[in-house]
Amino acid sequence: MTAIDSAITVHDAVAVDEDAIDAAQAILADLVAHGAALGWVEPPSRAETAELLDKVCAAARAGDGALFLAYIGERLAGLGYWLRYTRPTHRPHADLEKVAVARDAQGAGVGRQLTAALVDSARAAGIEVLTLDARGDNDNALHLYRSLGFREYGRLPAFVAVGERRYDKVFYMVDFRA
Repeated sequence: MTAIDSAITVHDAVAVDEDAIDAAQAILADLVAHGAALGWVEPPSRAETAELLDKVCAAARAGDGALFLAYIGERLAGLGYWLRYTRPTHRPHADLEKVAVARDAQGAGVGRQLTAALVDSARAAGIEVLTLDARGDNDNALHLYRSLGFREYGRLPAFVAVGERRYDKVFYMVDFRA
C-alpha cells in the first residue's frame, strides 16, 4: 500500500474479495451507464466484473500485469490495471487497459494517483513501452495521460461506435527505454 495523501490510498492487488468485486462493479456500471469510455456499451454485470478482476489478478500473480485499487478512506473510489502483451514478440511491453474513477470522486486526484501508481508499477516490472488507447472525446483522461508523460502515437478516426455516435480511438504510449 502506498499512502498518497491523507485521504487517498492506492493498493496493489493480486486477489480481490467479494466486497471489492461488488464495489468495482458498482463503479464500472455507474460510469458506463453515464456514457464513460470503458469499452462497454451496456454496464457490465457482476459476473463480468468478477471474471475481469480474476483474469487481471491471475496476470498480476504471474508477473504479467498489475491491478491497483484506490480508496478514499474505506471506500473504493477507483481501479485500474495494466497487462503484459501475450504475443512473444511483444512481451517486453504492456497495455494500460482500464482506469476507472467513481463519478463522485472525480476531480479529487484519484485518477492521477491511480495512473501514476500503474505507470510506476509497469516501469518497476521491466516494461519497456506502456501503451493505452482512449476515446477521443475523453478530454480529462487524455490531459491526465499527457501530464504523466504519455504521448500520442496514432489515431483511428470515428473508430469507436456507441449506437449511432462515432468517436476517434486515440493511442498513447510512454517509452521507459528513453
